[in-house]
Amino acid sequence: MGERQMLAVQTKRVRTIHSTVGPATPCDYDPVIARALTSRPPVALVHDYLTQRGGAERVVLTLTRAYPGADLYTSLFDPDATFPGFDRARVRTLPLDHLRVLRRHHRLALPALAPAFSRLHVDADVTICSSSGWAHGAHVSGAKVVYCHNPARWLYQTDQYDRGGSPLAGAALALLRPSLRRWDRAAAATADRYLVNSRAVRTRVSDIYGIDAQVVHPPVDIDVAGHRRAPPGIEPGFVLCVSRLMAYKNVDRIIEAFDLLADERLVIVGVGPQLAELRSRAPRNVTFLGQVEDRELRWLYRAAVGLVAASYEDFGLTPIEAAAFGRPTAALRWGGFLDTIVEGSTGVFFDRPEAGAIADAVEALSSATWSEESLVAHARRFSTERFLAEVQGVVDAVR
Repeated sequence: MGERQMLAVQTKRVRTIHSTVGPATPCDYDPVIARALTSRPPVALVHDYLTQRGGAERVVLTLTRAYPGADLYTSLFDPDATFPGFDRARVRTLPLDHLRVLRRHHRLALPALAPAFSRLHVDADVTICSSSGWAHGAHVSGAKVVYCHNPARWLYQTDQYDRGGSPLAGAALALLRPSLRRWDRAAAATADRYLVNSRAVRTRVSDIYGIDAQVVHPPVDIDVAGHRRAPPGIEPGFVLCVSRLMAYKNVDRIIEAFDLLADERLVIVGVGPQLAELRSRAPRNVTFLGQVEDRELRWLYRAAVGLVAASYEDFGLTPIEAAAFGRPTAALRWGGFLDTIVEGSTGVFFDRPEAGAIADAVEALSSATWSEESLVAHARRFSTERFLAEVQGVVDAVR
């Protein structure tokens, strides 16, 4: 008799016992049969919000493909603003999503996110919470695995988060922080396993929550062999910056550096609240492309001299994407970039997000000789297959 037939027979016997002598205790039958009786989904996913295209959203999209039958719970969902692959996922939104303005301006939802996730109950054998501060607050009936991209930046890295923001908004957030920090720490303590995307985030999780987390680098899945198309008006030989245009990304400092680099060209890919301001300040050798198609991004990576990144990054995805195309990176010596760049082999560092330091690093990048073979080999270490195998190992361990 096959395994499936045996399971069916045993399950039928347990149901017969249950109907004649009352409910069985947990010790009365095998846990595999117990799961068959409850019909609880094996895996569910939770993510803060799906309103942008970033590294966290790429991780979640990979998880939806690995667990195609899993429900994905999120507070807000804007299909036009995030990756198109989510239209094939089983997305379940929270009541906050009825307020359309929050989909376009998710920062306005910050005071409501903790209560919203506190009211969410997920029924699954294992729930994977993709969290930057909110999703790990969901209540679950099985095991909870948290994949932490970073503890909530606006709770614990306020100098970076608030730079360039409204003083009134900053004052309002300051009033909320004490109570939300208590909520956040209590939410973190409910996890059966805590995973983080870099060594830097592991240190923060240890300092803030007292949790010894496991580093599982996120997947970097970019189709190097895919079709490429040049954006209009762009010639090869530029330096590329791929970033959301927010204060802590320090794109303004990169633009200031290119004011000192008259013979270099900078092409910026990305959108964000600082777009209009940055455009107004940019010198003539800086071009903004906004959001581009994947085929255009592939062309840009390949046609660039290299990448520049000055952000306070938790993981540092873009240097891996650039390396996959054989291109090096000049980046801030901070956070996740310490995991994703090998100094002298796949890129160079600058120690401060200041114009002069960035300009010096870009010049060093442009004048050096780089091994495409070493760069591509480095990028392969961050494969989707490796990521999913590590996550599945944790899921199996807690189930």
